[in-house]
Amino acid sequence: MNTTISSCMINLLDDNYVLEDYQCVVPRWCVGCGDHGVLTAVQRLCRDEKLPPEKTVFVSGIGCSSRFPHYMSTYGFHGLHGRALPIAEGVKIKRPDLNVFVIMGDGDCCSIGTAHWIHAVRYNMNMTAIVLDNGIYGLTKNQASPTSQIGQISNTTPTGSRLEPLNPISVTLGISNASFVAQAADWMPDVTHDIIQQAFRHKGFSFVRILQRCPEFQAHRYDDWVRDPERMLLLKHDNGLHIGPELGRVYRNQELHDPSDRNRAREIASGHDPIPVGILYKNPNIPCYEELQVPDTMNTSEGVSDFLEAEFDKVTINPKGATI
Repeated sequence: MNTTISSCMINLLDDNYVLEDYQCVVPRWCVGCGDHGVLTAVQRLCRDEKLPPEKTVFVSGIGCSSRFPHYMSTYGFHGLHGRALPIAEGVKIKRPDLNVFVIMGDGDCCSIGTAHWIHAVRYNMNMTAIVLDNGIYGLTKNQASPTSQIGQISNTTPTGSRLEPLNPISVTLGISNASFVAQAADWMPDVTHDIIQQAFRHKGFSFVRILQRCPEFQAHRYDDWVRDPERMLLLKHDNGLHIGPELGRVYRNQELHDPSDRNRAREIASGHDPIPVGILYKNPNIPCYEELQVPDTMNTSEGVSDFLEAEFDKVTINPKGATI
């Protein structure tokens, strides 16, 4: 486990940030990896939102995508496989003033980290979770992941994967307290930036799945969708994704979708061709876990001590064996 703290961080005296203020070492991802585009989108977001590097944290687990904190000139925590969310929750509960981002891969989030993912949605803590989904375990060199397509040849499925892929969007929409669910694609950089920006501005747990290509093991997975924009379904709404005229001329397959309509969001999420991109669901009225009322006695260290002592006294055994 590794913590990235301040080796690349720049202390600035004003809020006139530029893209370079969030750039660190040169990324070591493969040429053509979708992670590069997502990194740029996130750095643009930090610049546009004027996020102080010393007030911003990126937390990751294990995988190609999880090297993300090393490439951001902010605070970072490179954790264990599948454990990015509980680490990020610990950061947020102790320091609610920080801007917390969680970067995960499809295996990282949807396999070993599944239980944390489900409960993170329930808690609805104010953070932005981004799942970089390329449908394969890339860092460990080509094993099937929960989102691999049927027939996917890999080291663990040499005759082809036989299971239907898990749909992270559909799953998230089915969890109680889901408050922001969106889907993007790495070959649509401006749309990806807009979606991440809306996710960040949402107060609550924002879940963004980004479909991406792996040039090493999934190089042609989305070729048909990249070449034919009609196979992408853009979800537009005044309270969702805004589609400009230039983008609209390329991606003409659009649907007016109200992000408050959870039932329609579930119907859209179940579609695979065309691929839906945009804000599927948004509910700003769900309370954040870190803001729920706590006993006044818990506001100081002395109060915590007194509270715990009182709780322990409830189950203390006296010398005669009777519970006090």
